[in-house]
Amino acid sequence: MKIPDITCKIEMTCPVNPSEDPDKVKMAVSNILPYSTISNENYTIKARSDDIRSLEKISESVSSNRSQRSCTRNLKNNLDGDTTWLLLNKQAAFVDRIAVCDTADESPLGPIMMNITSPNIEGIIDWISL
Repeated sequence: MKIPDITCKIEMTCPVNPSEDPDKVKMAVSNILPYSTISNENYTIKARSDDIRSLEKISESVSSNRSQRSCTRNLKNNLDGDTTWLLLNKQAAFVDRIAVCDTADESPLGPIMMNITSPNIEGIIDWISL
């Protein structure tokens, strides 16, 4: 799959519950967002990347799992100017799987929130949803 040459900023945040190991939550986030800088701030794991390659795993997973419609719907419904967002299941991410959530309740330990900002956000949505 060819990665488009589109500039973007990707940010993820994920709460760390008292019953969770912060290192495991950090691993879950890094499984989803490679090529990122990850930090642990006040019981929240944060990741940031300016590399569109960080979205490749999500794009491949959406295509292989035939969840394009659901993912596209969420990305378009959550679109605000040049930014959109997705909720991802934390437990699935820990085992290196991508599971897009329609609501936060679909991730029992709390979802991973991913924000994508780009001057060509429609191009990113189209690429992810191929």
